[in-house]
Amino acid sequence: MISTIFSKLKFWTVVFWLIMAAGAVSAVIRFGWGLGASTHLSDQFPWGLWVGFDVVCGVGLAAGGFVVAASVYIFNLEHYRPILRPAVLTAFLGYILVVVGLMFDLGKPWNVWHPIIMWNPHSVMFEVGWCVMLYSTVLALEFSPVIFEKLKLERPQKILHTITIPMVILGVVLSTLHQSSLGSLFLIIPEKVYPLWYSSSLPYLFFTSAVAVGPAMVIIESFLSSRAFHREIEIDILSQIAKVTVVALAVYLVLKIEDINGMKLWPYLFNFNFEGMMYWAELGFGVILPMGLLVNRRVRTSAKGLFVSALLVVMGFVFNRLNIAITSIERSAGIAYFPSWTEISITVMIVALGFAVFRMAVQYLPIFPEHSTEEVKTPANEVVTFIDVPVR
Repeated sequence: MISTIFSKLKFWTVVFWLIMAAGAVSAVIRFGWGLGASTHLSDQFPWGLWVGFDVVCGVGLAAGGFVVAASVYIFNLEHYRPILRPAVLTAFLGYILVVVGLMFDLGKPWNVWHPIIMWNPHSVMFEVGWCVMLYSTVLALEFSPVIFEKLKLERPQKILHTITIPMVILGVVLSTLHQSSLGSLFLIIPEKVYPLWYSSSLPYLFFTSAVAVGPAMVIIESFLSSRAFHREIEIDILSQIAKVTVVALAVYLVLKIEDINGMKLWPYLFNFNFEGMMYWAELGFGVILPMGLLVNRRVRTSAKGLFVSALLVVMGFVFNRLNIAITSIERSAGIAYFPSWTEISITVMIVALGFAVFRMAVQYLPIFPEHSTEEVKTPANEVVTFIDVPVR
């Protein structure tokens, strides 16, 4: 009987619910017994996976929203409009999930509202907190016309249309502030950060890497959704937006080389210890290799080529943020940190929830243009990595 039931369930549906179950158990342990029982964090090493990935990476991975919105509304690049709604949805979900991840990491999550009334303008964290709150509100307003369109509410749509440009400009300003300020967090601990990752240019590096990874996330979302929802992929548009990633990666690489040369870090660069190898991994696989691929027109005009290149950019970005938040501090802390199974399961649960909510949004809301939902044949042996929920 049980085997018959499970045989009717799709593979990824089973995986999704197993992830949810593991995450729920971990959440009970976290909120029932505290951080000490549910993580490998300590007073010597208080920041781990939930800050390094869920927050520091999560905010950057959601940068596609402000990049595409600025392209359409500020620079009047109308050919990007077909990917605007999915990009804004991805960004909106990303920021919501960043807040969810932060709630797990805070020792007293019920105090998360304190920055609203307890001001500390000298704190970088205070500025990041306020920018995230305000930009999440901007994203909610940018996404709300989709809901109003579904409900056929014309008056709210007209009101939002009149403030769209100022709202997008505000979103770009807020994104610029908190994307760069995340790098500023590490400027106050020069004695703790490994020299390869410490730089006075950290705010610029964080912002530039966010600009690079935003379009890469849009490419990945478009590729996966084209497979999952049997829709045409916008190769021409994605090929153009990939150029933004190439330019941002080039600027990022120049800043990195300037740091290495200006701070005389060449001995650290060729000292092939753990930190050196991790630095080369993020730079080689996450910057140099995808740049080399994306400057090739044949790669840029291929769906799989774009996907692989974007995936490398995202992996390099994640490597960089985890290296800065974790790897660069381990030596000074004297601790080899590795996340507990509860930390990993909660992070995977948060990511899986993002996929599931995106799927539901596409199912019930007008996210993609109608002309892009024409059915595309998918090979029978090709794995679709979205939660298997039928799309209407």
